[in-house]
Amino acid sequence: MDAITSYIEKKTQWKLELEKLREAVQGCDLEETIKWGAPVYMSNGKNILGLSAFKNYVGLWFFQGGTLKDTHHVLMNAQEGKTAAMRQWRFSTIEEIDIDLIRAYVKEAVENQEKGNIIKPQKNTKPLIIHSLLQKELDTNTPFSKQFESFSLSKKREYATHISEAKREA
Repeated sequence: MDAITSYIEKKTQWKLELEKLREAVQGCDLEETIKWGAPVYMSNGKNILGLSAFKNYVGLWFFQGGTLKDTHHVLMNAQEGKTAAMRQWRFSTIEEIDIDLIRAYVKEAVENQEKGNIIKPQKNTKPLIIHSLLQKELDTNTPFSKQFESFSLSKKREYATHISEAKREA
């Protein structure tokens, strides 16, 4: 049993819908793999779309869905305010799954990727804010300070945020 089949078998509530979505996507000549624990379909090494199953729906997510025309108004922003590119297409019944329409969207997504029509991530311009307790440790612990300085700016931000959001000082 391949990894995609295994994923679908575990999602008993949505098994038929996932199989139908897989059938639709398999007709699009894409490479099928597992990433982030879910089926992902690629073209020329680039992520095009993935399948997902949640409590209330199954869906497709298009990594560059923001570039699609979406003439049927089926796509929604995956994380409003956080992503400009990713879009989801949700289904709550097997009858909603239109194989021909899905293949048309996939074809457009592949064409956009091949043409380089993609939305690039925005640079994070948030300042690095270091909590006083973290600053004290950086000032007194040279090995820790050297390690912290070796981090990229985004990792420093992530670490500083993690420390500042701690529930207890310990």
